[in-house]
Amino acid sequence: MGPRVVAAVVTYNRRELLAESLAAVEAQSRRPDAVVVVDNASSDGTPDLVRERFGDVDLVELAANTGGAGGFAVGIDRALALDADLIWLMDDDTVPEPAALESLLDARERAEEAPALVASKVVWTDGRDHPMNTPRVKPGATRDELRIAASVGCSPVRSASFVSIMVEAAAVRERGGPIADYFLWNDDFEFTTRLLRGRLGLYCPASVVVHKTKTFGGTDADPGDRFYFEVRNKVWLFTRSPGLAPVERSLYAASTVRRWTRTFAGSSDRATLRRGLRKGLWDGVRRRPRPTGEVLRDLGASDQ
Repeated sequence: MGPRVVAAVVTYNRRELLAESLAAVEAQSRRPDAVVVVDNASSDGTPDLVRERFGDVDLVELAANTGGAGGFAVGIDRALALDADLIWLMDDDTVPEPAALESLLDARERAEEAPALVASKVVWTDGRDHPMNTPRVKPGATRDELRIAASVGCSPVRSASFVSIMVEAAAVRERGGPIADYFLWNDDFEFTTRLLRGRLGLYCPASVVVHKTKTFGGTDADPGDRFYFEVRNKVWLFTRSPGLAPVERSLYAASTVRRWTRTFAGSSDRATLRRGLRKGLWDGVRRRPRPTGEVLRDLGASDQ
């Protein structure tokens, strides 16, 4: 008997993409032992589709949209309640190739040091590496980390996205899940840096998933009104989260400023970005993120 793997998928108003994602999960060469779908109060009939076409899925219906951050917080909690040893996390527009999970498990099993996280290679619909979801090699990785990762065909990473990562349940129990108050953007970065601080994380290119975003692009694409969440959450991350060491905070903050500069330079609506910047800085500085349980209660997002 291998480790018990629970897949957790968060969805909001993308029923057809979700159906494709769940069908691909069911078709895995090594299927997860259980699948949880967290529906963020969709209005397009998503819950009915899941019940009708994927009867074995553990469906969690939220009464309000909690964003990706709240959805994954709920999904991880449900996976832990289902006695998961490992939790495989992905968005509803993620379509894993047949050996995606098996490859993650193989890398974890063969690694000399058990990783707290293993991330998939993410490609777009035309097969190109998706720049939005490509983990970078861990800055300052030790020789041992590089050697251990290379021995299983992987690279050591410091963070990863929720598009397709497998995390150790024990590490999540120790360090906590995503912070729901982030709502969207940087919630996965905060969660994974916190999970991986002082621990090994692997990027596994043998595990491939297709991320079916509408357009191909990186994190410096014009976000419009959502820039507010990028700014506020980055302030929270750099000032409130234990995920980054002091030197890392400086490095990532400098990288963030460069990326924001590129975003402004390429935007056709800089007034919207300026509003998001001002409000995001103000809200990020003047208050800290609320506890996840409080956020979910305030939104009325109890599972049914």
